[in-house]
Amino acid sequence: EVQLVESGGGLVQTGGSLRLSCKGSGFRFRDVAIGWFRQAPGREREGVACFGNQDGSTYYANSVRGRFTISSDYADNTVNLQMDNLQPEDSATYYCAADSLYMARSEGYGCHILFDYEYWGQGIQVTVSS
Repeated sequence: EVQLVESGGGLVQTGGSLRLSCKGSGFRFRDVAIGWFRQAPGREREGVACFGNQDGSTYYANSVRGRFTISSDYADNTVNLQMDNLQPEDSATYYCAADSLYMARSEGYGCHILFDYEYWGQGIQVTVSS
């Protein structure tokens, strides 16, 4: 059974940091891209960042580039999202997802947050107080 489990969310003040983790099981972790997405109440889901485990590619949304860093720990089947200089507009439920076909979709250009992701975690809340 494929599982993605997020951890590390919580409440932080403006300018603070949080580190989200996404642990995967039930699939070949090194074959997939892991993406992070977020959705705030009343807003559409937004892609945040992704990490391609086959080729080490990364992609960041403009809204988080320079503040968030995504990395992968192959030994632990975990992708981490380090979030620094958090702002109130970063408040949302954050989800991680897996894309097992990203290498074929990208034709060698790596992961992307606009690709279709097949497997999703349950989500974790991040709240940034002003």
